Amino acid sequence: MHVAVLGAGVVGVTTAHFLAEAGHDVSIIDQAAGVARECSLANGAQLSYSYTEVMASPSFLLRLPGLMAGTDAAIRFRPPINVDLVRWGLAFLRQCTRGRAAANTRANLDMALRSAELLQDLRGKLPADFMYREAGKLILLATQREVDDARRASAVKAGLGVRADVISIEEATDIEPAIAAMTGPYAGAVYSPGDDVGDSREFSALLAQRLKKRHGARFIFDTPITGLIRERGAVLGVRTANGDIEADAVVVCLGAWSPALLSKVGIGLLVTPARGYSLTLPPGPAMPTASVTDFGRRFVMTRLGGNARIAGYADFVGFSTHKDADRLQRLIATAEAAAPQAADYGHADNQAWGGYRPLTPNGRPIVGPTRLDGLFVNTGHGTLGWTLAFASAEKLVDAMAPHGHSYRKDRTAIPATTAAPSSSVST
Repeated sequence: MHVAVLGAGVVGVTTAHFLAEAGHDVSIIDQAAGVARECSLANGAQLSYSYTEVMASPSFLLRLPGLMAGTDAAIRFRPPINVDLVRWGLAFLRQCTRGRAAANTRANLDMALRSAELLQDLRGKLPADFMYREAGKLILLATQREVDDARRASAVKAGLGVRADVISIEEATDIEPAIAAMTGPYAGAVYSPGDDVGDSREFSALLAQRLKKRHGARFIFDTPITGLIRERGAVLGVRTANGDIEADAVVVCLGAWSPALLSKVGIGLLVTPARGYSLTLPPGPAMPTASVTDFGRRFVMTRLGGNARIAGYADFVGFSTHKDADRLQRLIATAEAAAPQAADYGHADNQAWGGYRPLTPNGRPIVGPTRLDGLFVNTGHGTLGWTLAFASAEKLVDAMAPHGHSYRKDRTAIPATTAAPSSSVST
């Protein structure tokens, strides 16, 4: 079966890999000039298997007054108001209960653990590495309330066999001495030894090479996607600026741009862009070896190859880039104030980046079929695209298999993920 995968980010390329491994003929289409040119280009580099907490939660509601007043440094809320955003916002608020936040976090955690297994299996098949390290993750907590919340979450994760140990700041410093050079104050930390780091852009490029060499996959770049070929209740291919491409099935992996395309065939997808930022700098004398998150200041930093990668923030500004320079300067100032010796903050080329994370109201990716025959989605991963890409791709292949089941050598029959949550898709 010929499958057209729309989008060549880490989710799209990984989806194409699993489809090709299942025996499908795959074409990957993207308007960019190569793979991973948008949200996968320079993210926080964290493979965050143990920390899958969703944004929609009771604690987020406590931040709403500051967010609306513009005093929350980590989140900026100035989007163009329209019907779709109102629907998204109302659905988001409905998810901000303790029970729903726990269920959504657990669902992402299950997917993250499966992703970890799948990536380990895939690593040895790639022609080179992608700056992958078993780094471990430390989340630095500023208040006792954050510590108490972390203890409750840690207890749940321990019951699932996931280590997320709540420790003192002194214990955290023993694990990562560079924390001693950070300003704090910190009330404690969470340590997850099983979390890793890696360059999603480099990974995507290596996997694309393997797809072309092993499976003959076609990458069609510099090709804007303008619509879908629809006949009655089925999608038969893709319309592009360079002509139509017929396909037996189409998988939309366009991240934050997915709703715009799907709306043309009457599919309503509740995904909104949340803009994040990163800097890639030479490391300083006290750059952590572990992956470190300053929870209160809302930024992350890790050593990626020979550089320091610093990332953070979530701005709800539609697709505007108007304030990028200001936000990147704030990120530099925040990181330098918290970790003054972690990086060379004054370096002439900080490789500044901004990308649109595709966020669903419940914080979970939307994976599976739509009401149109031959049309599938794999999108809405939020800040966890790099972490969840492998398990969501596997689920997508299961959903496409005949009669809703997929048989593979390492697993028995697995029911497909049949539909996106009703809060996320209207058909």
